[in-house]
Amino acid sequence: MSRQTDEALLRAVAAGDRDALAVLYARHGQAVFAHLVLVIEDRTLSEEILQDTMLAAWRGAAGFRGDSTVRSWLISIARRQARDRLRRHRFTIVDDESLSETPATDAGPEQLVLNRAEATAVATAIDGLGPVHREVLSLVFGAGLTLAETAVLLQVPLGTVKSRLSAARTALARIMAERGYAR
Repeated sequence: MSRQTDEALLRAVAAGDRDALAVLYARHGQAVFAHLVLVIEDRTLSEEILQDTMLAAWRGAAGFRGDSTVRSWLISIARRQARDRLRRHRFTIVDDESLSETPATDAGPEQLVLNRAEATAVATAIDGLGPVHREVLSLVFGAGLTLAETAVLLQVPLGTVKSRLSAARTALARIMAERGYAR
């Protein structure tokens, strides 16, 4: 069963196969959880939302149309679950113009900084970013989604994803440099 495609596993889940759900969880649970932790900033709540996500996937597997990858579909469910859980705690919405500031146009010093920094230092620096920046980094680098998949998932134009990613990378490089990780 572990050699089946994600789509075949979802069809099996839709037919009530719990083992197929376990395989999907093993394949994608860590990426979905990592995304939730970066966005929510609370491990316990992220674990609960991950469980809610997998339950929603169990119930909604028959509704998967194949318009996206299974991973991006699961992350989309997770985002909805998180949004529903956090309705009482609204995020501050910042427009894209103020986020972009002056994004870097090429991979320069920030790439060198990221290459030399330890993973824990990067994770700590990412915690210092706003939710929009953390989310785009999580989707593109953490979950491995393409920019186009990220745009569909976030329901924003591709250009917005590119500018958010550029702004996030620039802000991350600045934080890392401020903390002494630039050489």
